[in-house]
Amino acid sequence: MRKLFFYLAFSSLFTFNAFCQTIGNDWTKASPATQGFIDKNFDELDDFIRNNASTTGLVVIVNGKMIYDYGNITQLSYLASCRKSVLSMLYGIYIDQGKIDLKKTLADLEIDDRQGLSDQEKTATIDNIINSSSGIYHPASNSGDNLADAPTRGSQKPGEYFLYSNWDFNAAGGIFEQETGIDIFDAVEKDIAGPIGMQDFKRNRQRKLGNLTRSKFPAYHMWFSTRDMARLGQLMLQKGKWNGKQIVPEAWVEKTTSVVTPIEKMNPAGMRQGEFGYAYMWWIWDGPKASGAFEGAYTARGAYGQYITVLPKLDMVVAHKTNPDDGSTRWGVYRQILERIVTAKK
Repeated sequence: MRKLFFYLAFSSLFTFNAFCQTIGNDWTKASPATQGFIDKNFDELDDFIRNNASTTGLVVIVNGKMIYDYGNITQLSYLASCRKSVLSMLYGIYIDQGKIDLKKTLADLEIDDRQGLSDQEKTATIDNIINSSSGIYHPASNSGDNLADAPTRGSQKPGEYFLYSNWDFNAAGGIFEQETGIDIFDAVEKDIAGPIGMQDFKRNRQRKLGNLTRSKFPAYHMWFSTRDMARLGQLMLQKGKWNGKQIVPEAWVEKTTSVVTPIEKMNPAGMRQGEFGYAYMWWIWDGPKASGAFEGAYTARGAYGQYITVLPKLDMVVAHKTNPDDGSTRWGVYRQILERIVTAKK
């Protein structure tokens, strides 16, 4: 059951737009009404979730305060493809340090794979890889992408055709470790989890998985709690700052939340009927639905119901989890949850 607490503090009159939010070891809780939302709507949201979703954890943050929580928000469970957005944040840190050069090609990096990569495929840059537009349709070590819809191998030049491919994302993980000399999970702990005070992060729960006979690049799977997912979203909302310290470079946050592949160029073609463009391992609201509360909004998305959504227009972060052992919450249901939260604004 969710618990709502009233919090009155005159020191919170200014939002992060004036200065970075100061967030302590735990989230400050506030009633929806104190942040300009209708309390009753969140009672109704409880009923909707119980009857329509498999939500195991949900957190809504507004102005740096938790105005709503549902389920077990401390439970560690599978993050699925939200892992890619976390890697994107790490990339920004190490690009800024000069350890990663987005212009380097796979040939420069001496990257190859089980079936071999062609000379054309090796012209793909790191930038192409992390925008899932490499033109490389080599099998990935794990499923959960659109490689089944890929064009003929070799038919697309790097940078010209978007396709959501786990080969790209997993190779991005391998490239990160090769160029930085740091294990992804160690980097998460050192560069993000520690600095932003993630409360439930456990290094020993993170692990790489995949069929390495298909591809030598495993998936870097993560297990986070819902309330820690909200911290990641809040860090992005605050343009990479946390308690006055720049964790992720602001220029990288701006870059990764601005559309690279617009909705009309998404592939397969059915994705053009949705609501997203894409950039650097984040899904960006684009097209007609990128309006109102969703103007400038972006999200991480993972299988079974893992979502980290940032709504700058409302100074809001929404983190949602479904433990795969307890079912699945598809995007359409989560979208209805988001709509109910947004319409609770007075």
